[in-house]
Amino acid sequence: MGKKAVLLFAGQGAQAVGMGRDLAEKYDVARDLFAKADEQLGFSLTETMFNGPSSELTRTSICQPALYVHGLACLELLKQQVPDLEIAGVAGLSLGEFTAHAAAGTFDFSTGLELVAQRGSFMEEATNATEGSMAAMIGGHDEKVKELAEACGIDVANYNAPGQIVVSGSKEGVAKALHLASDFGIRIFKELDVAGAYHSRLMMKAQEKLAGVLALTKLNTPSLPVTSNVEGQLVSESHDIKRTLEAQVSGSVRWTDCVQHFIRAGETQFIELGPGRVLAGLMRRIDRSVKTYSFADVEGLESVVSALAE
Repeated sequence: MGKKAVLLFAGQGAQAVGMGRDLAEKYDVARDLFAKADEQLGFSLTETMFNGPSSELTRTSICQPALYVHGLACLELLKQQVPDLEIAGVAGLSLGEFTAHAAAGTFDFSTGLELVAQRGSFMEEATNATEGSMAAMIGGHDEKVKELAEACGIDVANYNAPGQIVVSGSKEGVAKALHLASDFGIRIFKELDVAGAYHSRLMMKAQEKLAGVLALTKLNTPSLPVTSNVEGQLVSESHDIKRTLEAQVSGSVRWTDCVQHFIRAGETQFIELGPGRVLAGLMRRIDRSVKTYSFADVEGLESVVSALAE
């Protein structure tokens, strides 16, 4: 494995009780970053990350800053352990797009933490105010799933990989989509265990509130290539970054396009920073010819460092 890779950052749903605990126990840089987050937020985020309970960690307002902080702790450790690593670009799924922008220097750690904490709170408020759901549609064509969503008055939330798409919207609309899915050529379909209808029109209130926060936020030009979830291509101008981060709250996440942009550019190695190995699993569906490594803990870090040294 050469020392050049695209870095990928996990989104909501990847969180797990215990995340970051062994990193903080072994490495000062991780411990210091976690302490900085706790101090800024005014409560012990790390207590919930390390010890749970799971019901608290899965709250949108908690798991979003948790994944952001954890991803950036992993990044600092990777840079420390592999100082000659060439980062070819960064991408993040949903919430992970904010982590990717922090990694690229679009904003500093504290600014990003404030953004994701508010984003999580706004989305939690929108979830509590609406009756929404999401469902996975496996084995169907993109256009057919889009037609199904339109017929049911819901939205396509995620194009995660070829034949792996998620729809989102009202409980009634999602139920109707599940009932009609086979008529649209979709082989496997199931409702997801989520709190609300993320990346759908039911998140518009959250999007409007986040837009107000982003309007007051100073952004830098990214120092690394970053792909936008809603456009599936690079974004570098401040106004475009704000526009796409805002639109992403209710818009479709085009993850397949985000990853394929880098593959088309000739990149062959990716490293997922965060728990769950979700992105590595999606990568196998997108393009099996590329290598994807994942780490979220000490053992995983050591494994990636060893692979990079080969």
